[in-house]
Amino acid sequence: MYKGKTVRIGALALLALSLVACNQKKFNVEGNITEAADSMLYLENVGLEGITAIDSAKLSADGAFSFSGEPGLSPEFYRLRINDQIINIAIDSTETVSVKASYPTMITQYEVSGSENCLKIKELALKQIELQQRCFDTQRTLPAMQARDSIMHMVQAYKSDVSRNYIFAAPDKSYAYFALFQTVGGLLIFDPQVSHEDIKAFGAVATNWDIAYPEAIRTQNLHNIAINGMKNERIVQYNNQQIIDASQVQESGIIDVALPDNKGTVRRLSELKGKVVLFDFHMFAMEDSPKRILALRELYNKFHDQGLEIYQLSLDGDEHFWKQQTAALPWICVRDPQGLNSNILVTYNVPAVPEYFLIDRQNSLVKRMAQISDLEAEIRKLL
Repeated sequence: MYKGKTVRIGALALLALSLVACNQKKFNVEGNITEAADSMLYLENVGLEGITAIDSAKLSADGAFSFSGEPGLSPEFYRLRINDQIINIAIDSTETVSVKASYPTMITQYEVSGSENCLKIKELALKQIELQQRCFDTQRTLPAMQARDSIMHMVQAYKSDVSRNYIFAAPDKSYAYFALFQTVGGLLIFDPQVSHEDIKAFGAVATNWDIAYPEAIRTQNLHNIAINGMKNERIVQYNNQQIIDASQVQESGIIDVALPDNKGTVRRLSELKGKVVLFDFHMFAMEDSPKRILALRELYNKFHDQGLEIYQLSLDGDEHFWKQQTAALPWICVRDPQGLNSNILVTYNVPAVPEYFLIDRQNSLVKRMAQISDLEAEIRKLL
């Protein structure tokens, strides 16, 4: 009798220990980042609600570090950061990922092992950095219309490569998910709000994640994005007669916009009838924003007294930042809180920012940026 009880207690003890061991399973991120002695290295979670610091370490001369954490219901995304230098990684379950780099070139020159997903994410990150630089160089060196066409071709080629070799090739992988949310110039490269093909990319990943990770919040979010994209597409098709074709903007009446300005007053685009209006789509978070704002100031100062008004629609996500940037601007500054998901982008067929339209004194659209080679000359004609 006593012996039987002993055996039973022993089995329960082993079960308890095994449960504790399971609960203590963690993922590990370790390695060395040299040339960064006394720098703080942060491990940050890139979540749906924003970026959250998970852990940090002050690096010694050899740059050794080691972080660990609890695995989630699905692959999760993190980044290693020293100042503005970032390495993106994905964690699937309880794997150990090793990273070796040297500061301050860690953003482009690092080695990662222990995870196929992290290797692919590195490839994608380097491709994105190269695309961003090529777009910046093109915008800096070519005339506006030529630069825009060239950039659109570059982005389309990038999408074709990434969708074929990363997204549709392995839609169940974390690197496919990572690819969906890459940006260039602050805008999503794959945007289901404006592209049928991009809806299919989000749908492919959502379907595969639904099978592998049905309870994960990221899976639900993917479904919502894909479904909203399909809804918007149906709405656009239904109201196609109101959509402004990029190649056919000629003397058509405007579709009104009504948004609060930086002082809280709702401003309508239609209330500017009688003036020549530069309807401008902008993001102050863009790298070349200061240069662009300076150019708009010159136009405004030169032509405002003759009847020019600027109605600038911001797509910045941070309202406080936007108000700071617009506090001293003399023209009408409004902001859509939907940001890059703004329906106004769809309505005006704006695939990328910056973009602008010219509106004449009768409140009719005349031309958009791609049709204008000399903005000042076009404004003079309308005045």
